[in-house]
Amino acid sequence: MALTIYWSKTADKDFDRIIEYLNHEWGESVTRAFVKKTYDFLDILSEFSEIGSLENEKLNIRGFVLMRQIVVFYKIKHQKIILLKFFNNKQHPERKRI
Repeated sequence: MALTIYWSKTADKDFDRIIEYLNHEWGESVTRAFVKKTYDFLDILSEFSEIGSLENEKLNIRGFVLMRQIVVFYKIKHQKIILLKFFNNKQHPERKRI
């Protein structure tokens, strides 16, 4: 059974910032490829919700390396998936707070 995916405000803002950066620095084709890869991943995630590695067992937070530089953090709660954060691995580890 496919679970519904919800975006937190933080995940939405993170995603928008990544798109803005990619578009500015790398152009439209790279940006489109990133968006496609993200939504392809979300389609898979809705079917296989435990695909990510368990990052915080107590809070049931999972992470998945979307690209070498980007990790998506999410949690499964009440038969739905909540995207928590898109984290750029080049950021300081303290900002990772999940």
